[in-house]
Amino acid sequence: MKVRLEWADLQDLIMERVYPEAFCDANQEVTEKVYDAQLLLGKGYYKELFFRGMHIGFGDIALGKQIQVNSKSDFETVEMHFALRGETFSQEARSKNTYHFSPGQHNIIYVDGFQGRLEWQTGYTQMFEVNLVPEFFSNYLSEGNLLFRRFRQAMDRKNNATLTQHNLPITPKMLFIIQEIVHCNRTGIFKKMIIEAKVIELLLLQLEQCCEEKPGASGLNKSDIDKMHHAKEILLTRINQPCSLLDLAKLVGTNEFTLKKGFKEVFGTTVFGYLSDVKMDHAKKLLLEEGLSIGQVAEEVGYKHPHHFSAAFKRKFGMLPSTINKFRRVNYGAQ
Repeated sequence: MKVRLEWADLQDLIMERVYPEAFCDANQEVTEKVYDAQLLLGKGYYKELFFRGMHIGFGDIALGKQIQVNSKSDFETVEMHFALRGETFSQEARSKNTYHFSPGQHNIIYVDGFQGRLEWQTGYTQMFEVNLVPEFFSNYLSEGNLLFRRFRQAMDRKNNATLTQHNLPITPKMLFIIQEIVHCNRTGIFKKMIIEAKVIELLLLQLEQCCEEKPGASGLNKSDIDKMHHAKEILLTRINQPCSLLDLAKLVGTNEFTLKKGFKEVFGTTVFGYLSDVKMDHAKKLLLEEGLSIGQVAEEVGYKHPHHFSAAFKRKFGMLPSTINKFRRVNYGAQ
């Protein structure tokens, strides 16, 4: 199993990586490797980890110019692809199939080997991808869904394909799980166990969204889509002090109507629905990992009154935050 990258114009070798069959090392634990982005004339890094049946890659790279490379791989895989930031484009040499991802989009791709061109735009690029061996992925592909049956048929025929015709929006829950995988600090077999569980949870969210959504071509132009992503970034930096819809629209250079309509189209939820999901996921992490009081967590995520926070938390997770705090006190002596 091999991946090779070379410059598109010079055909000089950038990197060649050989993997064990089915990403399986003898120790059965997690193998990790970090590459400097200077390989692509940028700043940042690309990190990969793999174990039996699964390969994960995460790139956080700032490019000073547009980059084009030729890529060649010789193995069959199902890729869960998430474009967190930046525009990416790829095209197969033989079939001319193209895969274009704008920021905040995801899809599932099947390839039986890839040979073609990869392109990254100038600026900040952040991507997350999980490569699964087809046998592992097929265990979770239901036969009762027409979309899934068509994808399975493409896999059986060795035809490269995407699960959905149009990419779908990355949800706050997906982003939260991705961050848990990227920043997992466990080691050995425990790291393998938690990452595998999180990947399955992430795949569940992708497949559920594919079943629920009937996406069509976006009615927004690129400028408006960029404004929606700018609005999302503002929300994430002001989680405990959100601005009004009108102020947010002014900050990104649009009007309130376009913001509400465009945000829902790009991210599949309302502005305040997205913000609420981000707040609750952050609150859950604070309660589980930091052991903060309910009042402290409420203040951290922008609630003036703890009981309003508790009600929102219960709507999201089906339990009161006090239940988590009580459990921690009884079992771990957390204050």
